[in-house]
Amino acid sequence: MLGSVRGARREPRPYRDCAIQPQMVGTTKISDDKLTYEFILRDGIAFHDGAPVTASDVVASLKRWMPRDALGRMLAAATASLDAAGPKSVVLKLKEPFPLVLQVLGKPNAIVPFIVPERLASGPADTKITDMTGSGPFIFRKDEWKSGDKMVLARNPAYVSRPEKSDFLAGGKVVNIDTITLKTISDVSTAASALIAGEIDYLQYVPFDWIARLQKTPNVKLMSLGGLDQFQGNFRLNHANPPFNDPAVRQVLWNLVDQKSILEAIGIPPEVRVDQCSSYWMCGTPLESKAGAEVFRFDIEAAKAALKKTAYKGEPVVFMELPNSPTSMNPALVVVDAMRKAGFTVDEQPMEWATLLQRRAKKDTWSMFAVYSNGVDMSNPLTHFYVAANCADFAGWSCDPAMKPLVADFVKAPDAATRKSVADRIQALAYANAPAVMWGQFTVPSGYRSSLSGLVESSFPMFWQVEKK
Repeated sequence: MLGSVRGARREPRPYRDCAIQPQMVGTTKISDDKLTYEFILRDGIAFHDGAPVTASDVVASLKRWMPRDALGRMLAAATASLDAAGPKSVVLKLKEPFPLVLQVLGKPNAIVPFIVPERLASGPADTKITDMTGSGPFIFRKDEWKSGDKMVLARNPAYVSRPEKSDFLAGGKVVNIDTITLKTISDVSTAASALIAGEIDYLQYVPFDWIARLQKTPNVKLMSLGGLDQFQGNFRLNHANPPFNDPAVRQVLWNLVDQKSILEAIGIPPEVRVDQCSSYWMCGTPLESKAGAEVFRFDIEAAKAALKKTAYKGEPVVFMELPNSPTSMNPALVVVDAMRKAGFTVDEQPMEWATLLQRRAKKDTWSMFAVYSNGVDMSNPLTHFYVAANCADFAGWSCDPAMKPLVADFVKAPDAATRKSVADRIQALAYANAPAVMWGQFTVPSGYRSSLSGLVESSFPMFWQVEKK
């Protein structure tokens, strides 16, 4: 990556105050008119096959990435040219100022602007890259990969770390262990037992009903994460299909979601949840907002009265449910009960996740479903799946024409204060349009053996700096 994210780690629940820092880049030069950016690659960076990383690799990678990513497309629209001006010099010239250039190029959200060899990036645009040649501190061992079982990463002995102290995704990436084996253990109880027994050193997602036991287990530690490192749960609504094609009917749901009850129904302990968060951009983050949120209050009687005033005539709400995922299924069960008490007719349809993905692509076969997503994605109007997809061909098909100019204002905002003000206005519109209704914010803690030290506390598993006794 050209850039990485630095983040201040504090106590549980506050935000990670992110700032974009150079990663592959040694020097950045920005013209006075903010229309020309020159990135000079730092010395010593090379791909896993030994070839040096060049400006041509960077240009080819970014040009392949831009059309595939929402923020990449915004940057591409503002770009006049992107060229290699020498082996280590990348020059980006803009048609107009684009204040988020560094944030976009250094973003950790999918789709990440990873840099790969030009020979891979310049291949057919509609073909997946299957060669895992990168330039980072770990090398993927293809010969040891077993799909659905394990992945092996080996220390890259040729990697040249940045000199700065490691800080979240930014700074130095010094590797102290030779090999990491990432195993797939489908049964969560088996995985938790393996952590207690010392058969594994790290468990990315600890089952909620094992948290109390693991907190009391000698030689096991849990991460306390907040803000961007938490997850946001949403009920995604289908605006293309009755009854939620009617905004008045959608608005009723703001009175039918009791976040605390939903989080308790899942079994999420108080210390790893936020009992009530009305911010589309997550609570405990730089853009946390209450704009428009006065409508978000649990009141079944108010919902019943409001529903009677709409054109709703008892059409079934087709709720796609995931019985094999309690973190998605239990929110569905709680809100379905409230919806029926308010007067909705609900058709619950259980299915597998793969089936849900197929069904959600069809406008006339569903009404809503429960899902949860990483806070890094949901904390920003440009990356929040359901707000950023406004007026796009994206499952749910929510559209508010007034949103587009506000998003443009957010992109062009000259400073953080202005950006925050615009984000508030975007949220107020989102509350009126209801592309999704938040059902809760929570942490899925990671667990690790106390024999590990230097582990970066994050919802992203990162193993540079880690040492094992």
